[in-house]
Amino acid sequence: MHKAGFVNIVGNPNVGKSTLMNRLVGEKISIITSKSQTTRHRIKGIVNTDEYQIVFSDTPGVVKPSYKMQEYMLEFSKSALIDADIILYVTDVVENVEKNMNFVEKVSKSKVPVLLVLNKIDLTNQEKLEALYDKWKELIPRAEIFPMSAKENFNTDNLFKRIVELLPEGEAYFPKDDLTDLPARFFVNEIIREKILKNYDKEIPYSVEVEVEEFKEEDKRIHIMAVIYVERSSQKGIIIGNQGEALKKVGTEARLDIETFFGKKVYLNLYVKVLKDWRNKDSELKNFGYANK
Repeated sequence: MHKAGFVNIVGNPNVGKSTLMNRLVGEKISIITSKSQTTRHRIKGIVNTDEYQIVFSDTPGVVKPSYKMQEYMLEFSKSALIDADIILYVTDVVENVEKNMNFVEKVSKSKVPVLLVLNKIDLTNQEKLEALYDKWKELIPRAEIFPMSAKENFNTDNLFKRIVELLPEGEAYFPKDDLTDLPARFFVNEIIREKILKNYDKEIPYSVEVEVEEFKEEDKRIHIMAVIYVERSSQKGIIIGNQGEALKKVGTEARLDIETFFGKKVYLNLYVKVLKDWRNKDSELKNFGYANK
């Protein structure tokens, strides 16, 4: 008897969905920063054994869209409720329980098992935790609730065991040696974007998209050329920095992570270009993979 299924991770921004995803998969699949809306796409991470295949899917945090890119991000989150075999709804002990109640209601009405992760319990006390537990039990009565700390790796094992128990019987959806369904270029884009999120403030990281234009893999090294797109020329200057120092720092940090990811020496060239108002243009968003072409 072989089991296989899609376990989709949903919830508001900054509750620890990507940290949880990486813990469950056992590899760094999703980039993680302290900024909200770090995840922009549905990112799959696959766990394989002889007995089962779990296809985890990390999704963007649920936000009220203020431009077209966020509309597409919200569609990724909504679609995760439709094609799931198990829903992992992630909340934490800090966020407002009433936030995005429309989405919570959709989760509550879902016909598949719902495992509610009450994350970051290291930031609260027992009394507050019990009150939160009771509140969530009211909102999603049929959810199984797992208090945990993904960052500290507390209680993730019990969650994982329960996921395996709930998996439906079936054949594997992907080859057993696959870790994800996404191409190598996607992870290069994401690693570079993570470094931009960590090194720049305010609106800059949210105005940025990264695209790998060249990816040449040899036996012992990979040559990569990537373009960082910004919306305005003033942002281009900030990304590059004084005498190119800021861009050089991003490039060095990204190269080291890319080398770890692929286990090879990497030569990385970064360029910055202006693509005016790309977050509100359907054609550009399709090119960047936010919508079907």
